[in-house]
Amino acid sequence: MRSEQEMMRMFVDFARKDDRIRLVALEGSRTNKNISPDPFQDYDISYFVTDMDSFKLDDQWLGIFGKRIMMQKPEDMELFPPELGNWFSYLILFEDGNKLDLTLIPIQEVEDYFANSDGLIEVLLDKDALIQNEVTADDRQYWIRKPTAREFDDCCNEFWMVSTYVVKGLARREILFAIDHLNEIARPNLLRMMAWQIGSEQGYTFSVGKNYKFINRYLPIKDWEALLSTYSENGYQEMWKSLFTCYELFRKYSTTVAENLGYKYPDYDEAITKYTINIYNSLI
Repeated sequence: MRSEQEMMRMFVDFARKDDRIRLVALEGSRTNKNISPDPFQDYDISYFVTDMDSFKLDDQWLGIFGKRIMMQKPEDMELFPPELGNWFSYLILFEDGNKLDLTLIPIQEVEDYFANSDGLIEVLLDKDALIQNEVTADDRQYWIRKPTAREFDDCCNEFWMVSTYVVKGLARREILFAIDHLNEIARPNLLRMMAWQIGSEQGYTFSVGKNYKFINRYLPIKDWEALLSTYSENGYQEMWKSLFTCYELFRKYSTTVAENLGYKYPDYDEAITKYTINIYNSLI
């Protein structure tokens, strides 16, 4: 696998020699000093260009970056509508295992790019001195944020209400319906509440990572193992057990957040738990 130094030099050298590319930025985890580097990190590169169409005519110019085994062009797909407006991206996996997410951005959109960035940016090349202020990458936007009382209540409301859809799916023997509501809505709100509890006790000056991937660093081992057990969904009994474990964890972490922040814990926890137990008992 080519080293980070080789890859970065290649991206910048290519841009330096091509007059159509005026500015180069690096984004994402490789700019984040709080993320330990590893070979699976993408190279998130943006080229700010004067002529988008000339790049999009064919893909031969991409060959300079190495032999690829897979490429996706999200803005050129029909099944999945594009999300980047005038931007155009190439997601490339190279034969040596390196991964490049390369985005072409019209040069006139430089100001919008920086105004709407997540803060994880490094400027690698600026041919025209377009960037007047120093750009320093930080992950502040992803730090745990103290919830308002309304946000806390909304999270509780969403968790307990959507849990009833999981119950309904299990009662109807519609397991995929139940799994989707647990995975897509209920558990993400449990993870949100867990992060809030961590922040309320350890401060709001760090991130638990994308998709809460570092949350295990801050949880008691018992709770981490309980959380992992809720991903066991290969049958109805397993699903019921996962749901009840989610209930226990959500109750534990949300009541702690309520106590730490002086918020009112909603009383529908008891009602929904009773409702769930009644339906479960009627089925066994």
